[in-house]
Amino acid sequence: MSGTIRLTVAEALARFLRAQRIEIDGRAEPLFGSVFAIFGHGNVTCLSQPLLEGADELPVWRGQNEQSMALAAVAYAKANLRRRIAVATTSIGPGASNLLTAAGVAHTNRLPLLMLSGDAHSSRLPDPVLQQVEHFHDPSLSVNDAFKPLVRYWDRVLTPSQLVQTLPQAVSVMLDPETCGPAFLALPQDVQGRSYDFPEAFLATRVHRIARPQPEPELVEQVAALLRRSARPLIISGGGVHYAQATGALERLASAHGIPVVETIAGRAALLQSHSMNAGPLGVTGSDSANAMAGQADLVLAVGTRLQDFSTGSWSVFRDPSMTLVSINVGRHDAAKHFAVALRADARAALDALHESLGAWQAPRSWAEQATQRAAQWKLQVAQRTRPTRATPSYAEIVGAVNRLIRPGDTVVTAAGGLPAELNMNWLSPQIGCFDIEFGYSCMGYEIAAGWGVKIARPGHEAIVLVGDGSYLMLNSELYSSVLSGRKLIVVVCDNGGFAVIDKLQRNTGNTSFNNLLEHCRRPGSEVPRVDFVRHASALGARAEKIRGAEDFDAAFARARESDISYVIVVDVDPARWSECDCWWEVGLPETSHSADHEKAVREWNQGRAHQRRGI
Repeated sequence: MSGTIRLTVAEALARFLRAQRIEIDGRAEPLFGSVFAIFGHGNVTCLSQPLLEGADELPVWRGQNEQSMALAAVAYAKANLRRRIAVATTSIGPGASNLLTAAGVAHTNRLPLLMLSGDAHSSRLPDPVLQQVEHFHDPSLSVNDAFKPLVRYWDRVLTPSQLVQTLPQAVSVMLDPETCGPAFLALPQDVQGRSYDFPEAFLATRVHRIARPQPEPELVEQVAALLRRSARPLIISGGGVHYAQATGALERLASAHGIPVVETIAGRAALLQSHSMNAGPLGVTGSDSANAMAGQADLVLAVGTRLQDFSTGSWSVFRDPSMTLVSINVGRHDAAKHFAVALRADARAALDALHESLGAWQAPRSWAEQATQRAAQWKLQVAQRTRPTRATPSYAEIVGAVNRLIRPGDTVVTAAGGLPAELNMNWLSPQIGCFDIEFGYSCMGYEIAAGWGVKIARPGHEAIVLVGDGSYLMLNSELYSSVLSGRKLIVVVCDNGGFAVIDKLQRNTGNTSFNNLLEHCRRPGSEVPRVDFVRHASALGARAEKIRGAEDFDAAFARARESDISYVIVVDVDPARWSECDCWWEVGLPETSHSADHEKAVREWNQGRAHQRRGI
């Protein structure tokens, strides 16, 4: 194609997005599957009409808050295993800056998100415009520059011709498994409306493939040799196993060679819980079974994980001083961490290559049997913690009820607060995937917005949101969006009267309960006003009910499943009953104190530090 077509920047942008395709299971699907939009004076005059004209091909969803609609876009990408991308578009000023938290979530979790925000006029003739933040030392700065540390790609489109170069680059960054993350384009209001003769080739349909970098044969043989020499090898399954669609390769390697598998939070549900080699979730909010296996392992094969401190117990779970760390990762930065033997490659390709290279080799049977036995002991703990009682239920009881009632295809969503730990510790994965705990950025307020994004990505299946009262109050407006858009959610609100898990951390570190539970907050009287979540959810258009306890959960959940609109189940949970895991976590504590409780906490934390891995 050598011709051109005259379009505005906004028209060309919308047409480019609609022209992109992604190869999924041999089919060419739209790469950009949804736009989440709140229009304002920075994007409504030029961009809304082109989006309307293509809305049958690229659906546009109206969010209620820029942060939460972008969180929905992040969850949409995760539900699609990074193979489809959603767009978030906002006005200038506060509309744009409200996206910053969502950008942090996408960046930390290595998830694609395209953000398009309005900006001040490039001509500067009407400066300062409405919502423009002026910088006296640099007039070229706007709030949009604040995104630079939070994205993988950033640009400000100052001329129409620039769009021809920058949009393909943004797509390339988001689709590259190594650089995958959010991209941000600042769109000055006057530039959006400028016309230009755009090349037809720029607007032509293009089918993308996500690359699968192949492992170097020499490195595969090196890692295989290390495995053959090991007596206690262990695989850590990270989120990259899901994104590389490597769950089958993981199962083949573990089964054929008798290598136990433990899972990070992002890597949960990569192996069925019933699998004999699944030793459970690893780390601070994991299982004693997985942590015990990690403590004895002499070789750890970390696959598709950035080895966050909650997974490694701040690098205290590995107790063998001669343990060898091997990292299979598509990204150089993650593969090279902590003196690892780095095998940079696509996870599926690397695991299959290792499986072939190992031939008939198997790890010692006693090691595999130990994993099975320890996992069985952990499952007994889970059964005890999740058993319904007549008392005010714990988080674990609610998690157990959802786990029992889950159906194939249902996706469970939670984030931040106490629920990620309780879900991670007590979830017995009955299916591969369909499990979204946002704990990379640990973003309160992710839950309901993410559930909406998951439901848009997977409209034929239930999106089940587990959210605490604190997160619900922080960001709940997309519950209304789910009703408005006809994308039904099942939301379980666990009300423990405040930020109870942080109160627990506060107390466990020798501090006094303060400003976390509602009863410890400054208020005019002794009575604690409690939120009526049923009436609030009903006011947002959802159906809602409050149940007395775990014994009423099954019937309420059945009603929620039968409902044709979003359904909210509210239940009071005990703020003092928690699942426990014997794993150290490093937090900042005062070196000196006048409190005996503080001093005791520091002594105990220092005892845990003795196991912290500091080098090779």
